[in-house]
Formats: sequence, structure tokens, C-alpha cells
Amino acid sequence: MLTPLIYCAAALAEIAGCFAFWAWWRLEKTPLWLIPGVVSLIAFAWLLTLSDSDYAGRAYAAYGGIYIVTSLLWLWLVEQRLPDRWDIAGALICLTGAGVILFGPRS
Repeated sequence: MLTPLIYCAAALAEIAGCFAFWAWWRLEKTPLWLIPGVVSLIAFAWLLTLSDSDYAGRAYAAYGGIYIVTSLLWLWLVEQRLPDRWDIAGALICLTGAGVILFGPRS
């Protein structure tokens, strides 16, 4: 099943795109940061359409858990801030929920 990999790629694209806007606005980077930001956000939206789900809402709900875990990895690897135990506990709860949504039996 490729859906978890698609969600990871989508999360990276979304976070990178949003970070580009964050860098421009909050870190006072050049507006040229907006160009890769927009491209990343387009890639994010396109990637989510590739998920193996019959319904957009279910795809987005399952994606949410992956997004949270990926955001904390971004915090650690890009922003060089170690997630604390509450970040990790919350991410595990969300990832469990995403797994139930993604892999739960459907009737």
C-alpha cells in the first residue's frame, strides 16, 4: 500500500510550502521564498489526490496523523528543536488514530 508513503511526501510538501511563507513573513526572508512555497503547496494538494481512499474527508483525516508526526520531525531536523515528551505522546496518539482510519475494515 503506497498511501502512507504518499502521505509522508504530502506532509513534507505541505510543511515546506508553509515554512517558505513562515520564513518570508516571520523570518523576514526575501519574497522569492514564496515561489518554492507555492510549488510545494501545489505538490501537496496533488499528492493527496493519489491516496487510495474513496472519500476525500477520510483521506484528509488519516493524513492528519502523518502530518503531525512529520511536523515534529521537521521541528527536530530542520528547526533543530527536540520535541518534548508531550509532543511525542500527542503524535503517537494521532498516529494511532490515523492508522485506525486508514487501515480499519470497511463494510
